[in-house]
Amino acid sequence: MKAGDFITDVMHSLAFLSRLPVPSRFFENADAISMSRTARAFPAAGLLIALPGAVLVVVCAAFDASPQLTGWLIIGITALMTGALHEDGLADTADGFGSGKDKARMLEIMKDSRIGSYGAIAMVLSFALRATALASLIETLPAKAAAAAFIAALVLSRGVMVWHWQALPAAKTSGLAAGAGQPGTGERNIALAIGVLLFLLFTLHALPAASIVLVLAAACLATMLFGRLCDSRIGGHTGDTIGACQQITEIVTLVALALAA
Repeated sequence: MKAGDFITDVMHSLAFLSRLPVPSRFFENADAISMSRTARAFPAAGLLIALPGAVLVVVCAAFDASPQLTGWLIIGITALMTGALHEDGLADTADGFGSGKDKARMLEIMKDSRIGSYGAIAMVLSFALRATALASLIETLPAKAAAAAFIAALVLSRGVMVWHWQALPAAKTSGLAAGAGQPGTGERNIALAIGVLLFLLFTLHALPAASIVLVLAAACLATMLFGRLCDSRIGGHTGDTIGACQQITEIVTLVALALAA
């Protein structure tokens, strides 16, 4: 793996997963770069996406801001940076799966841009659980350690979403996920390795090894169980379920970190 190619993949991942500006020079040969290859850099892009929120944790702590206010601010700002891409996937998946219809109808509901009751509930829970878990980390840990835990959750969740993408076939022949292709085992392994290594880097100084292992196990279990649910309901993945996987594992990771801290 060439360093230059990987940096390009990081920039492409950042452009895909967020609304952060990326220099145009990284897109000069964009046609030759597939999204399925770019996926290996998702965790590294997650690190860049998490940095502003992590800095805000430290800044708010310096001004003795309320942990709850800080948690909500950081989750809200991060959602703005990503264009609520993954939150939208979670909401669409919740509406589809919550409908109890057959596969074809579920996929139609997930494609609908309107948000139903299940989607609204899922989004409220997502924001509330993440903000509250982050507030708990800010109350329990030093500011820099809480900021690092936030980065760790965002990085790990963007690694396991590639696992979800690779593990299941496309549930439909059209759509963003189907058109982008599917990461191979090599890309999945790189994404998981980067995600786990960065997770360890940002948590080992603050938590016992046993707690870190339990948090990783919780994130992996959530990914596997959600994958089985997608397989049983729609027979594979879609762009929405990939985003939902990121949200579910980020929630599980932050809550597990808050419980372990």
